[in-house]
Amino acid sequence: MNAILTFMKKNYKLMLVVVAISATLWSFRPKVQYDPEKDKMLLELIEFVIEKGHYAPEKMDDEFSKGVYNDFLDAIDPSKRFFMESDIKEFKVYETKIDDLIKSRDLSFFNLVYERLQKRMSESKVVYKALSDKSISFSSDESINIDSDKNEFAKNYSELKNRWRLQMKLSVLASVVDKQKIEDDKKAKDPNYSPKSFSQLEKEARESTLKSLNDYFEFVEELERDDWFEIFINSIVTQYDPHTFYFAPEQKERFDISISGKLEGIGARLQKKGDFTEISELISGGPAWRNKELEPGDVILKVGQGSADPVEVVGMRLDDVVKKIKGPKGTKVALTVKKVDGSIKIITIIRDIVEIEETYAKSSVVNKNGVKYGVIYLPKFYIDFENDDNRDAAKDVAAEVEKLKKAGVKGIVMDLRDNGGGSLKTVVDITGLFIKEGPVVQIKSASSKKEVLYDHNPKVQWDGPLVVLINNFSASASEIFAAAIQDYKRGVVIGSKQSYGKGTVQNVIDLNQFVRNSPLGDFGALKTTTQKFYRINGGSTQLEGVASDIAMPDRYSYIKIGERDEKNAIEWDRIDRAQYEEVRSISNLEAVIFNSQKRIQASEQFRLIDENAKWINSRKENNVVSLNIDKFKHEQSDIEEATKKFKAITSYTNNMKFESLPDEVALIAKDSTLGLKRKDWHESLSKDAYVDEAINILGDIKKPSTTTSKAVAVKSKVVKP
Repeated sequence: MNAILTFMKKNYKLMLVVVAISATLWSFRPKVQYDPEKDKMLLELIEFVIEKGHYAPEKMDDEFSKGVYNDFLDAIDPSKRFFMESDIKEFKVYETKIDDLIKSRDLSFFNLVYERLQKRMSESKVVYKALSDKSISFSSDESINIDSDKNEFAKNYSELKNRWRLQMKLSVLASVVDKQKIEDDKKAKDPNYSPKSFSQLEKEARESTLKSLNDYFEFVEELERDDWFEIFINSIVTQYDPHTFYFAPEQKERFDISISGKLEGIGARLQKKGDFTEISELISGGPAWRNKELEPGDVILKVGQGSADPVEVVGMRLDDVVKKIKGPKGTKVALTVKKVDGSIKIITIIRDIVEIEETYAKSSVVNKNGVKYGVIYLPKFYIDFENDDNRDAAKDVAAEVEKLKKAGVKGIVMDLRDNGGGSLKTVVDITGLFIKEGPVVQIKSASSKKEVLYDHNPKVQWDGPLVVLINNFSASASEIFAAAIQDYKRGVVIGSKQSYGKGTVQNVIDLNQFVRNSPLGDFGALKTTTQKFYRINGGSTQLEGVASDIAMPDRYSYIKIGERDEKNAIEWDRIDRAQYEEVRSISNLEAVIFNSQKRIQASEQFRLIDENAKWINSRKENNVVSLNIDKFKHEQSDIEEATKKFKAITSYTNNMKFESLPDEVALIAKDSTLGLKRKDWHESLSKDAYVDEAINILGDIKKPSTTTSKAVAVKSKVVKP
């Protein structure tokens, strides 16, 4: 989800600069000649699709224009390091005119800002390189506000240069202090060690900062006009709501991969190191992994398609290298690589479907007090829209439930933490695994009657104790599942005070369908909000999310985060309740909640987490950092001292041993990489206080007797509207 970045942006803007721009870098495309007609057509397509399909299209007026204006400038110069007041004065003329420019397909505002940005970036390179040539003194009493929202644009070129100087000074200072600590540690371990001088450390820190800035500008310079125009388009469409988003052609491809968890290629992750492309990881089960010749650390020098002559890729952009290596299943690619030992080797690999294992559901079993329990982790509600026969979240979760039943578990935890959602179909099917047939979610378009999505399968795959674990970043489909389980009183929802609060449905619309065979090329796609979904009790999850039955402290407890912290979020509302009967599969719910709250209050781990959350909240406005080395060290020392007690949070253990199920044990025997990944996951579960409490709750749950269940069902029918 974007929630984490949004939080970072509001509180640590300086850190966001590289993150925000770097995220855009993955949309590189081969250089093409700019055609203004394509941009104008794209504006027309976007306006048409939103007007016809968006759930609540905003009126395009002066306020709309101001929103686009502010968001676009904030997106391309978030730390106010490039533009000056004189630039803003020129831009300001367009502040209330962008709506009119969009309607008339006029690109003058974008062109002005884009061209000025290129100029200012070129000037900034000269500035930081000149600054990096001189040693820096940290004795003066200077400071910097790292929250750029609190800063205005520089009044002139001199002030802008000083802003770069202060930001570079902060980076070098932080690095110097870290290096001094390392030298002190070495001296403490070896009395004969001669620590590096301050001037040596300062020079190293300056060189490191220069390299980081050079890398940053190298990335930015590879961005094409289309990449910046994509940012402009998204500054327009996000005025309608935070989840309406434009995908350039290659971004659309990545979105499809993220939803399906599949791609066609060799199954290797690549990283850029200078002019070279290096293998960073092989995906378990993929063609490269099965081939056994390619290794992490190998450098790709050339790429050949089938029997064609190979093409040298040294100096080529990472995205272009990836495109050459990817390809349809069954085709051949020949990689000329420099091995870790320095030898040159040609490795031929047959491309295949690559499943990204981290995308998929997985389960583990744990024994506590002689009773077995299961944990299913679902990172997203994935599906392959192109082929129903391929795996999807519903099929996989059903399979994991069966394995856990076979293992003899007495309760299941569905871990949906950080699950940002996915397919509506899969969440309906997964909910159906835990209830008899009935409504799961209600959907409503702006101009239509509500539609109720049902689970029509009367089979209940798991009717035992169930806990749904959520956090602030459990969104969309995760909230549908948690809400349905809660409304049916089928299980206990625990975790953060509330989930993310995304109660809207998006459809991805291919823009090319409206301009088939256009000579202007591929127009990409628009993900636009077309509907809102509602709980079966009639309430929306929009903004409010799903409130946990048992709220547990977390690091964001006192910070406004989630949909309610997003600009242009659609409002909360309510519709009629659907026709459903509560399952009431827990006879002692009040006692379960009481016992859990009592354990949480008595837990030193949760007390520390809550105290840490309060401390984080208290510091969110502390954005001024001293650039005097003595004061900086003092500030850092105070922070370290205040956080010492919070380090115990990471050393917590619940003393439970989590294990793979038998079928996975067999796979691990053949795949050491999978074994390492599962080992890491199991270790993280054994240090997880939330999972610990989820298991405790499962142990407390008592199922109602058959007689009680029937009585409840009869009572529910009497009061059903």
